[in-house]
Amino acid sequence: MPANKPPFDGERVKLGELISKAPIERCGDGKYPVYSMTMRDGIVEQAGRFKKTIASKDTSSYKVVKKNQLVVGFPIDEGVIYVQHHDVPGIMSPAYNVWNINLGRVDPSYLEFALHSPRSMAYYADKMRGTTARRRTLTADGLREMEILLPSVDEQVRVVNTLDEVRSLIKEANGQIAMLDTLVKSRFVEMFGSLSSGYKYETRKLGTLLSVNPQNGLYKPQKFYIGEGGVPIVRVDAFQAGYIESYENLRRLECSESEIEIYSLRENDIVINRVNGSIERVGKIAWIYGLVEPTVFESNMMRFHVDESRLDLAYITAFLNSSDIREQIKSRARIANQCSINQGNVADLDIPLPPLALQQEFAAFVAEVDKSRFVVQQKIEKLQMLYDSLAQEYFG
Repeated sequence: MPANKPPFDGERVKLGELISKAPIERCGDGKYPVYSMTMRDGIVEQAGRFKKTIASKDTSSYKVVKKNQLVVGFPIDEGVIYVQHHDVPGIMSPAYNVWNINLGRVDPSYLEFALHSPRSMAYYADKMRGTTARRRTLTADGLREMEILLPSVDEQVRVVNTLDEVRSLIKEANGQIAMLDTLVKSRFVEMFGSLSSGYKYETRKLGTLLSVNPQNGLYKPQKFYIGEGGVPIVRVDAFQAGYIESYENLRRLECSESEIEIYSLRENDIVINRVNGSIERVGKIAWIYGLVEPTVFESNMMRFHVDESRLDLAYITAFLNSSDIREQIKSRARIANQCSINQGNVADLDIPLPPLALQQEFAAFVAEVDKSRFVVQQKIEKLQMLYDSLAQEYFG
């Protein structure tokens, strides 16, 4: 331990000493805001986050969740466990478990950080139960047995303030990325038009512009996903505005040689999310480039390759991420237990086809914007490394 670092003044305690099962309170005929659990932003109000309510029409069985209560969802190994920070009580899925927090011993925000620490995430992965990947969670006893580091209340507040500051800087940088993405979208409409204002060029079916037809990805049971080694796999949570956010952070799994041969992505492939519980995520796409090792794509995806003599990759990536294509996908999607599109739906998408030279002019603009994006992305990665280092230091 460095000489200038104060000794840790806390103790390691079991989570069961800090939380207790909350009495179940159902919505019934009550009027409450509907809250949802997101992987990155915690518990949010549906009305402010989503364009339409995604809760069941009958919410009478939904659980009432009050401020500073802990909500445990699934899959827990992806961090679906958060504190309800809103002042107003709301209702959430009856499948979630709700816990009271001992506010005299632990700050709720500190607990939330601790429950997302690398040590806690590893514990979830080791102790989870369930055969369905998206429904696996911890037993109540398993959750109670997990240990966290608990310093003094003053130290908890200091940790929260420090991590909040770093997280705020990451959020600010992500806002800069969003502004750059908006700039690209605006330039696209200026050059090529839009569905609402009219396209400036005739459309073609995407299927007539492909050099490799759509192919569905690889299905592997959850037991084949591993922490280290194996082959990285592209999933929709790695997408960011048409690109893979980080190849280094992809989950990995055990694959046979034949699976790698069949499902490995190639440079300049395009992958599209074909199945998801949310219609907003169906049809999300990413342009694959900069691969550093064999990488496969999961069964919820399909991949294809466009005819590069007729379509520039930057152009088609921007179009497939536009609101126009969202409307086409929604009109074609099948909505049952899951929302889905098929290979025929993708081939049937209408794509405006401007001259290749004009597409390449747009691509040059995108390349300039990407230079700024790269600088900001590097900043985000450094901040994330700092955050991860602090989390390791604070929570063990």
